[in-house]
Amino acid sequence: MPATERDHLPKMTAPSNPPHAAPQEQRFLVLFDFDETIISESSDDAVVRALPGQKLPDWLRNSYREGHYNEHMQKVLAYMAEQGVSKDSIHSAVVKIPPTPGLLKLFQFLQSHQQDFELAVVSDANMYFIETWLEHAGVRHLFRKIFTNPGSFDATGRLVLLPFHSHSCSHCPDNMCKQAILRDYLSGRQKERGGAAFQRVFYIGDGANDICPSLALGPQDTAFPRRDFPMHKLLLEVQHFKANIVPWVSGEDIADCLKKIMEER
Repeated sequence: MPATERDHLPKMTAPSNPPHAAPQEQRFLVLFDFDETIISESSDDAVVRALPGQKLPDWLRNSYREGHYNEHMQKVLAYMAEQGVSKDSIHSAVVKIPPTPGLLKLFQFLQSHQQDFELAVVSDANMYFIETWLEHAGVRHLFRKIFTNPGSFDATGRLVLLPFHSHSCSHCPDNMCKQAILRDYLSGRQKERGGAAFQRVFYIGDGANDICPSLALGPQDTAFPRRDFPMHKLLLEVQHFKANIVPWVSGEDIADCLKKIMEER
Protein backbone atom coordinates (compact mmCIF):
# COMPACT_ATOMS: atom_id res chain seq x y z
CA MET A 1 0.00 0.00 0.00
CA PRO A 2 1.38 3.48 -0.84
CA ALA A 3 2.91 5.20 2.15
CA THR A 4 0.76 8.26 1.56
CA GLU A 5 -2.45 6.35 2.22
CA ARG A 6 -1.05 4.62 5.27
CA ASP A 7 0.00 7.97 6.73
CA HIS A 8 -3.49 9.50 6.68
CA LEU A 9 -4.86 7.83 9.76
CA PRO A 10 -2.43 8.81 12.51
CA LYS A 11 -3.60 12.40 11.90
CA MET A 12 -7.12 11.42 12.91
CA THR A 13 -7.84 12.67 16.38
CA ALA A 14 -10.29 11.38 18.94
CA PRO A 15 -13.44 13.45 19.44
CA SER A 16 -13.67 15.56 22.57
CA ASN A 17 -16.35 13.19 23.89
CA PRO A 18 -15.69 9.46 24.08
CA PRO A 19 -17.73 7.40 21.58
CA HIS A 20 -20.05 5.99 24.26
CA ALA A 21 -21.01 9.57 25.21
CA ALA A 22 -22.20 10.31 21.67
CA PRO A 23 -25.90 10.86 21.04
CA GLN A 24 -27.90 7.65 20.97
CA GLU A 25 -29.59 8.33 17.64
CA GLN A 26 -26.94 6.85 15.33
CA ARG A 27 -29.03 5.25 12.62
CA PHE A 28 -26.62 2.63 11.36
CA LEU A 29 -24.44 -0.10 12.87
CA VAL A 30 -21.26 -1.17 11.05
CA LEU A 31 -19.57 -4.40 12.14
CA PHE A 32 -16.05 -5.20 11.02
CA ASP A 33 -14.09 -8.42 11.02
CA PHE A 34 -10.36 -7.75 11.61
CA ASP A 35 -7.97 -10.19 9.89
CA GLU A 36 -7.96 -9.71 6.11
CA THR A 37 -10.79 -7.18 6.44
CA ILE A 38 -9.33 -4.22 8.36
CA ILE A 39 -5.77 -5.51 7.99
CA SER A 40 -4.35 -7.11 4.86
CA GLU A 41 -3.38 -10.50 6.32
CA SER A 42 -3.94 -12.74 9.32
CA SER A 43 -2.48 -11.10 12.41
CA ASP A 44 -1.53 -14.57 13.68
CA ASP A 45 0.54 -15.25 10.54
CA ALA A 46 2.24 -11.86 10.79
CA VAL A 47 3.21 -12.40 14.43
CA VAL A 48 4.59 -15.90 13.77
CA ARG A 49 7.20 -14.22 11.55
CA ALA A 50 8.67 -12.73 14.75
CA LEU A 51 10.05 -16.22 15.52
CA PRO A 52 13.79 -16.71 14.91
CA GLY A 53 13.03 -18.98 11.94
CA GLN A 54 10.00 -16.87 10.92
CA LYS A 55 7.77 -19.97 10.85
CA LEU A 56 6.34 -22.67 13.10
CA PRO A 57 7.86 -26.15 13.32
CA ASP A 58 5.90 -28.82 11.44
CA TRP A 59 4.84 -30.64 14.62
CA LEU A 60 3.12 -27.51 15.91
CA ARG A 61 1.61 -26.45 12.61
CA ASN A 62 0.19 -29.93 12.08
CA SER A 63 -1.36 -30.09 15.56
CA TYR A 64 -4.25 -27.83 14.53
CA ARG A 65 -7.72 -29.43 14.77
CA GLU A 66 -10.67 -28.11 12.74
CA GLY A 67 -12.88 -25.87 14.87
CA HIS A 68 -10.23 -25.49 17.60
CA TYR A 69 -8.17 -22.61 16.24
CA ASN A 70 -8.18 -20.64 19.50
CA GLU A 71 -6.74 -23.64 21.32
CA HIS A 72 -4.09 -23.97 18.58
CA MET A 73 -3.07 -20.31 18.91
CA GLN A 74 -2.68 -20.71 22.66
CA LYS A 75 -0.04 -23.36 21.91
CA VAL A 76 1.59 -21.17 19.26
CA LEU A 77 1.93 -18.21 21.64
CA ALA A 78 3.31 -20.46 24.38
CA TYR A 79 5.89 -21.80 21.92
CA MET A 80 6.84 -18.26 20.87
CA ALA A 81 7.43 -17.33 24.52
CA GLU A 82 9.64 -20.42 24.95
CA GLN A 83 11.64 -19.31 21.90
CA GLY A 84 12.28 -15.93 23.53
CA VAL A 85 10.03 -13.80 21.34
CA SER A 86 9.50 -10.61 23.36
CA LYS A 87 6.47 -8.40 23.82
CA ASP A 88 8.26 -5.68 21.86
CA SER A 89 8.81 -8.06 18.92
CA ILE A 90 5.13 -9.04 18.89
CA HIS A 91 4.05 -5.39 19.15
CA SER A 92 6.35 -4.46 16.27
CA ALA A 93 5.01 -7.31 14.10
CA VAL A 94 1.41 -6.23 14.71
CA VAL A 95 1.82 -2.52 13.96
CA LYS A 96 3.70 -3.29 10.72
CA ILE A 97 0.69 -5.09 9.19
CA PRO A 98 -0.69 -2.87 6.42
CA PRO A 99 -4.40 -2.09 6.22
CA THR A 100 -6.43 -3.56 3.38
CA PRO A 101 -6.67 -1.23 0.35
CA GLY A 102 -8.88 1.79 0.91
CA LEU A 103 -9.75 0.92 4.52
CA LEU A 104 -8.22 4.11 5.84
CA LYS A 105 -10.35 6.12 3.41
CA LEU A 106 -13.40 4.23 4.73
CA PHE A 107 -12.43 5.11 8.31
CA GLN A 108 -12.05 8.76 7.33
CA PHE A 109 -15.55 8.70 5.85
CA LEU A 110 -16.99 7.04 8.97
CA GLN A 111 -15.20 9.49 11.25
CA SER A 112 -16.73 12.41 9.35
CA HIS A 113 -20.20 10.85 9.83
CA GLN A 114 -19.92 9.60 13.41
CA GLN A 115 -23.37 11.00 14.15
CA ASP A 116 -24.82 8.37 11.78
CA PHE A 117 -22.63 5.28 12.27
CA GLU A 118 -21.86 3.17 15.32
CA LEU A 119 -18.87 0.85 14.81
CA ALA A 120 -17.81 -2.43 16.39
CA VAL A 121 -15.26 -5.17 15.69
CA VAL A 122 -16.25 -8.85 15.78
CA SER A 123 -13.13 -10.96 15.33
CA ASP A 124 -11.64 -14.33 16.18
CA ALA A 125 -8.21 -12.71 16.60
CA ASN A 126 -7.45 -11.34 20.09
CA MET A 127 -7.76 -8.12 22.05
CA TYR A 128 -4.02 -7.38 22.21
CA PHE A 129 -3.50 -7.61 18.43
CA ILE A 130 -6.63 -5.61 17.59
CA GLU A 131 -6.26 -2.79 20.12
CA THR A 132 -2.53 -2.48 19.37
CA TRP A 133 -3.17 -2.12 15.63
CA LEU A 134 -6.16 0.21 15.93
CA GLU A 135 -4.37 2.49 18.39
CA HIS A 136 -1.26 2.66 16.21
CA ALA A 137 -3.44 3.51 13.18
CA GLY A 138 -5.20 6.25 15.16
CA VAL A 139 -8.69 4.76 14.81
CA ARG A 140 -9.37 3.00 18.13
CA HIS A 141 -11.73 5.80 19.21
CA LEU A 142 -14.07 5.08 16.29
CA PHE A 143 -15.14 1.73 17.74
CA ARG A 144 -17.71 1.54 20.51
CA LYS A 145 -17.00 -2.14 21.18
CA ILE A 146 -14.50 -4.88 20.30
CA PHE A 147 -15.71 -8.46 20.51
CA THR A 148 -12.77 -10.82 20.40
CA ASN A 149 -10.79 -13.39 22.36
CA PRO A 150 -9.10 -12.01 25.51
CA GLY A 151 -5.35 -11.69 25.01
CA SER A 152 -2.86 -10.12 27.40
CA PHE A 153 0.71 -10.54 28.61
CA ASP A 154 1.30 -12.31 31.92
CA ALA A 155 4.08 -11.60 34.42
CA THR A 156 6.52 -13.85 32.51
CA GLY A 157 6.05 -11.89 29.27
CA ARG A 158 3.97 -14.56 27.57
CA LEU A 159 0.89 -13.51 25.56
CA VAL A 160 -1.96 -15.55 27.04
CA LEU A 161 -5.01 -16.20 24.89
CA LEU A 162 -8.45 -17.26 26.15
CA PRO A 163 -11.68 -18.22 24.33
CA PHE A 164 -14.29 -15.47 23.96
CA HIS A 165 -17.29 -17.54 25.06
CA SER A 166 -19.01 -20.90 24.72
CA HIS A 167 -22.11 -21.36 22.56
CA SER A 168 -24.43 -23.95 21.06
CA CYS A 169 -23.99 -23.14 17.34
CA SER A 170 -22.89 -26.20 15.39
CA HIS A 171 -21.53 -24.14 12.48
CA CYS A 172 -18.92 -22.07 14.35
CA PRO A 173 -15.58 -22.67 16.11
CA ASP A 174 -16.01 -23.73 19.73
CA ASN A 175 -14.76 -20.38 21.07
CA MET A 176 -16.85 -17.94 19.03
CA CYS A 177 -20.19 -17.68 17.24
CA LYS A 178 -20.36 -14.26 15.63
CA GLN A 179 -24.11 -14.53 15.09
CA ALA A 180 -24.67 -15.00 18.83
CA ILE A 181 -22.53 -11.90 19.45
CA LEU A 182 -24.44 -9.88 16.85
CA ARG A 183 -27.88 -10.87 18.16
CA ASP A 184 -26.92 -10.13 21.78
CA TYR A 185 -25.42 -6.78 20.83
CA LEU A 186 -28.45 -5.68 18.80
CA SER A 187 -30.79 -6.68 21.62
CA GLY A 188 -28.70 -4.94 24.29
CA ARG A 189 -28.23 -1.75 22.28
CA GLN A 190 -31.94 -1.52 21.50
CA LYS A 191 -32.68 -1.54 25.23
CA GLU A 192 -29.96 1.07 25.89
CA ARG A 193 -31.36 3.24 23.09
CA GLY A 194 -34.81 3.32 24.68
CA GLY A 195 -36.25 0.70 22.34
CA ALA A 196 -34.90 2.25 19.14
CA ALA A 197 -33.39 -0.34 16.80
CA PHE A 198 -30.76 0.53 14.18
CA GLN A 199 -32.32 1.35 10.82
CA ARG A 200 -29.73 -0.76 9.05
CA VAL A 201 -26.85 -3.07 9.94
CA PHE A 202 -23.76 -3.47 7.76
CA TYR A 203 -21.40 -6.44 8.17
CA ILE A 204 -17.93 -6.25 6.59
CA GLY A 205 -15.88 -9.44 6.43
CA ASP A 206 -13.93 -11.93 4.37
CA GLY A 207 -13.92 -15.38 5.97
CA ALA A 208 -16.08 -18.46 6.37
CA ASN A 209 -16.83 -17.52 9.99
CA ASP A 210 -18.46 -14.30 8.73
CA ILE A 211 -21.30 -16.27 7.12
CA CYS A 212 -23.08 -17.14 10.37
CA PRO A 213 -23.57 -13.51 11.51
CA SER A 214 -24.59 -12.51 7.98
CA LEU A 215 -27.51 -14.95 8.18
CA ALA A 216 -28.98 -12.81 11.01
CA LEU A 217 -29.16 -9.73 8.75
CA GLY A 218 -32.53 -8.55 7.42
CA PRO A 219 -33.75 -7.16 4.08
CA GLN A 220 -32.70 -3.58 4.95
CA ASP A 221 -29.18 -4.70 5.93
CA THR A 222 -26.06 -5.30 3.82
CA ALA A 223 -23.31 -7.92 3.91
CA PHE A 224 -20.03 -6.66 2.47
CA PRO A 225 -17.92 -9.74 1.61
CA ARG A 226 -14.39 -9.14 0.35
CA ARG A 227 -14.53 -10.09 -3.32
CA ASP A 228 -13.32 -13.64 -4.14
CA PHE A 229 -12.57 -14.42 -0.49
CA PRO A 230 -14.34 -17.35 1.27
CA MET A 231 -17.21 -15.23 2.64
CA HIS A 232 -18.06 -14.00 -0.87
CA LYS A 233 -17.93 -17.46 -2.44
CA LEU A 234 -19.98 -19.04 0.34
CA LEU A 235 -22.64 -16.30 0.36
CA LEU A 236 -23.28 -16.94 -3.33
CA GLU A 237 -24.31 -20.48 -2.38
CA VAL A 238 -26.77 -19.42 0.34
CA GLN A 239 -30.38 -19.81 -0.78
CA HIS A 240 -32.95 -17.20 0.25
CA PHE A 241 -30.31 -14.88 1.78
CA LYS A 242 -32.28 -11.95 3.23
CA ALA A 243 -29.77 -9.09 3.17
CA ASN A 244 -28.18 -7.20 0.29
CA ILE A 245 -24.75 -8.43 -0.84
CA VAL A 246 -22.15 -5.89 -1.97
CA PRO A 247 -18.71 -7.40 -2.68
CA TRP A 248 -15.73 -5.08 -2.15
CA VAL A 249 -12.13 -4.88 -3.31
CA SER A 250 -11.28 -1.57 -1.63
CA GLY A 251 -12.66 0.14 1.45
CA GLU A 252 -13.59 2.96 -0.89
CA ASP A 253 -16.15 0.62 -2.51
CA ILE A 254 -17.83 0.31 0.90
CA ALA A 255 -17.68 4.07 1.53
CA ASP A 256 -19.31 4.74 -1.87
CA CYS A 257 -22.16 2.35 -1.03
CA LEU A 258 -22.68 3.88 2.42
CA LYS A 259 -22.77 7.38 0.90
CA LYS A 260 -25.59 6.33 -1.41
CA ILE A 261 -27.55 4.79 1.47
CA MET A 262 -27.13 7.97 3.53
CA GLU A 263 -28.46 10.04 0.65
CA GLU A 264 -31.65 7.93 0.58
CA ARG A 265 -32.57 9.21 4.06
